[in-house]
Amino acid sequence: MKPKMLCSTEPGLVLGFHGCERDVRDAILSGNTTLFESKNDYDWLGHGIYFWMSNYERAMDFARNRPGKPPFRHPAVLGAVLNLGNCLDLLGTKGLETVRMAHEDWALQRFETDNINPANKNILNSSDLRLRNLDCSVLENLHRNRKVNGKPPYDSVRGVFVEGKPIYEGAGIYDKTHVQICIRNPNCMLGFFLPRERTHWPR
Repeated sequence: MKPKMLCSTEPGLVLGFHGCERDVRDAILSGNTTLFESKNDYDWLGHGIYFWMSNYERAMDFARNRPGKPPFRHPAVLGAVLNLGNCLDLLGTKGLETVRMAHEDWALQRFETDNINPANKNILNSSDLRLRNLDCSVLENLHRNRKVNGKPPYDSVRGVFVEGKPIYEGAGIYDKTHVQICIRNPNCMLGFFLPRERTHWPR
């Protein structure tokens, strides 16, 4: 049995930001409702509740400019304290290898059942793959297989996405690069908060 290295232990607490309608944000903060998982076939990291990791600005940009959908009437951002728990972390080699192997299994199953394979696609003349039907299908199949095989489920999935345009000519850094978190286990959302504006300090 391979030892579990300290550098591979589960992540600690992180801050996530969720772009939404102002009324939804306020209802969640008051405890009258909660966030519900997205189950679109094109979700980037599979089904779950999505947050921009440590990125209030991208959450607000999403609320104001939803790809292929009208903006929220009153765009707002909900902050959350997250425990990623048993995380399928695509920021590391182990997580990436897990998904690569899951794709091999997924492709074999599709071949044996003669199903049409979904594909990742762009929309609105964007060079970014905004619709991740392939990735979503692979990840959801991975989760189903873990359940069938009696393995502990992943509480969350975290991935980094290079998106947008170079920040200057010849750059390898892009202006919309971000880390996204998909929460599958709602118990990983430890609490919600209203993000504050920075004040001038020291005075």
